[in-house]
Amino acid sequence: MSKTTIMLAAFLYATMLVLAPQPAYAMHIMEGFLPPAWCLFWTLAAAPFLIAGFLKIKSIVARQPEAKMLLAFAGAFIFVLSALKLPSVTGSCSHPTGTGLGAILFGPLPMAVMGCIALLFQALLLAHGGLTTLGANIFSMAVCGPMTAAGIYWLGSRAGLRQWVCVFLSSCLGDLCTYVVTSAQLAAAFPAEHGGMLVSFIKFAGIFAVTQLPLAISEGLLTVVVFNVLCSYNTADLHCLTAFREKEA
Repeated sequence: MSKTTIMLAAFLYATMLVLAPQPAYAMHIMEGFLPPAWCLFWTLAAAPFLIAGFLKIKSIVARQPEAKMLLAFAGAFIFVLSALKLPSVTGSCSHPTGTGLGAILFGPLPMAVMGCIALLFQALLLAHGGLTTLGANIFSMAVCGPMTAAGIYWLGSRAGLRQWVCVFLSSCLGDLCTYVVTSAQLAAAFPAEHGGMLVSFIKFAGIFAVTQLPLAISEGLLTVVVFNVLCSYNTADLHCLTAFREKEA
């Protein structure tokens, strides 16, 4: 497993270096873009999920230590994919999120912590996003997105859909959910003079859709490929992890 994981992570990191544009456009919602009151609100909203996610990771690692490498890979997958960006709405941008894979493997709560780590590193090292807007970015990308992805995967599995279809839909729709929430966050902070938050939301979501729809589809396809690779080389570990999750459910 470790060799496969390291090779795949190296490939994704190399892809990021080659494809990522050089100008430092704002990642997620940029530093200083949201009013202070909204920064505090979204930080408080994200905090319970971070605490619950940390406890969930402790439980997973304590009962299944071999999941550490896979958990680290899920975090690296989030970091790499969310660093591939396209400029979009002023003060933000469009990009894949990468949280769908981890939400499928571990459930949505651990992804709050993994997403927080990725967002924090990007804010500090890559000047993408920001510390004041960290709570808002965590809530959209690392809370709402993974919850949607995990829910779609669960519903698809119960409906008898093929596994690759479940993986694709969960990753794709989880990505889109992130930007629906981001649009709502921006609309709440900057309501339109005429029409208020609803008109502002439609404007933000409409602009995001131009770049985000193809990115979400691409992320869904990539997640299917990566998931199939993991299944091919780590069937035992993934089966153990699935059994662990079903036992807790």
